[in-house]
Amino acid sequence: MAAKQKKNTVREYTEAIVIAVLLAVVIRTFVVQAFKIPSGSMLPTLQIGDHLLVSKFVYGLRLPATGTRLIPWKDPARGDVVVFRFPENRSIDYIKRVVGVAGDRVEIRNKQLFINGKRVEDSHAHFTNSPVMPASVGPRDNFGPVLVPQGNIFVMGDNRDNSYDGRFWGFVEERDILGKAFVLYWSWDIDRPLFSLDRLQSIRWTRLGDWIY
Repeated sequence: MAAKQKKNTVREYTEAIVIAVLLAVVIRTFVVQAFKIPSGSMLPTLQIGDHLLVSKFVYGLRLPATGTRLIPWKDPARGDVVVFRFPENRSIDYIKRVVGVAGDRVEIRNKQLFINGKRVEDSHAHFTNSPVMPASVGPRDNFGPVLVPQGNIFVMGDNRDNSYDGRFWGFVEERDILGKAFVLYWSWDIDRPLFSLDRLQSIRWTRLGDWIY
């Protein structure tokens, strides 16, 4: 009798563990996933060492392998902060802000953003290097115009003078969008030793729980 009870208990624990693992996989695949920020390309919006949650279903239900949307909810919009597979190496995830959607004509003139020939309010843009780089030197400060193809978006980092983004490598296919960043759940200085008092003291308490806009 005791052996049977023990067997039933083991079975119950095993079933609970299996169900928990399956739920975690489903949630990570279709609902929400955690990401961390390793670079300063999105400063000051996102800091190095920020940990954030990304909604994977906000644009619709997708097949994980292909990115095909089975049930579309809405399309990415200008201003969304998105995580996506890097077009030059799809094994790497990038995070940038959408500045152009399909059909938009994107142009940068002397660091100023123009959409469809009109200068737009670019309140998230952050500049640290005042000299303007001519187009003959590079696309950082003078770029385009380019037309965003159907099924694609154009993205840039908020830290415009220090971001490797669409100006340098082109467009992001919508199938490669992993989701929209929406909240910070943790933040600290990753340059300090992990198991140290300095790392604990570097926790940015005021950023925890901030919504990402």
